[in-house]
Amino acid sequence: MNVFLVHPAAGGTVSSPDQEPPPTSGPDWATIQDSAEFVELRKRLRGFVFPMTVAFLVWYLLYVLLSDYAHDFMSTKVVGNINIGLIFGLLQFVSTFLITSLYVRHANRKLDPVAEKIREDIEGDQQ
Repeated sequence: MNVFLVHPAAGGTVSSPDQEPPPTSGPDWATIQDSAEFVELRKRLRGFVFPMTVAFLVWYLLYVLLSDYAHDFMSTKVVGNINIGLIFGLLQFVSTFLITSLYVRHANRKLDPVAEKIREDIEGDQQ
């Protein structure tokens, strides 16, 4: 039984489920993924992301644990009504912005040049 995927009257081609789709002339993504440049890009990305994620999660977990189990320490007044718990809480936001700026710097220096080369190679192959 033939099932039409695109109606021929609509200007499409006739195909059935048992026919293979026509080959595409696009990039060979499997080859690109196995290339030395792509492997290096992935290594550089993971070399930044994984350690930074662990560091942030440890920092956040420390804040949560101190808030829960070290009430006296976290309620220690520093200036006026500002205590250590409030400072640590605000430093969570500061660390988020710091990590973001460090990532942008890392990406600009280490990731973007390699990604740009990969992109140029792909676009050059298609022309």
